[in-house]
Amino acid sequence: MAKTLTLKAEIREQTGTKSAAGVRKEGKIPAIVYGHKEEPVAVSLNSHDFTEGLHHGQRLMAVQLGSKKQNVIVKDIQYDYLGKNIIHADLMRVSASELVKVTVPIELKGTAQGTHEGGIVEDRLDHLEIECKATEIPEKIFVRVTDMHVGDNLHAGEVEMPDGVKLLTAPETLVVTCHTVAAAKSTEQLEEEAPTAPEVIGKEAEPEGGAEAEQG
Repeated sequence: MAKTLTLKAEIREQTGTKSAAGVRKEGKIPAIVYGHKEEPVAVSLNSHDFTEGLHHGQRLMAVQLGSKKQNVIVKDIQYDYLGKNIIHADLMRVSASELVKVTVPIELKGTAQGTHEGGIVEDRLDHLEIECKATEIPEKIFVRVTDMHVGDNLHAGEVEMPDGVKLLTAPETLVVTCHTVAAAKSTEQLEEEAPTAPEVIGKEAEPEGGAEAEQG
């Protein structure tokens, strides 16, 4: 478990898309702090510090507003249309002993026996939803694949949880599979081998845009 990161925050007097854009130009991230039956507060955070904290697996953080410090967990993050830069964050107040529901990334550990049998290991899920104390959120959930042979599947319910952590993801959810390379032929490859269908000319679909609206 990573050490709790303390972020200095400033109250945003003005909200809205234009105001949020100005905050981001200053190298800060607009955010909202809410929960524990207190009024939501619009704040700005140092972009570098917040981003670095996320990269190092921080889920529980402390927000310093003047002389007041509050523990928060990151509940939601919005990225720009490129999926690169954070444009807004939702932070929920929590107490140290409180049980929280969070998603934690998965990391595969070990070399599967199936790789010596002509197989490959393919992950089908990159995170699990769990419940635990706010102060005990793991950075990652390690999934051991050493004993997997060709044809084996590993489901969420078979993943060993750290002490004090409860799995919320449906137990039957497929997490990892080990299969032969031939079985891994992608849909794209199959389509390339299939006869080419006549092109249908019609109205071009509009691309889906990312949500960049200010929520705070």
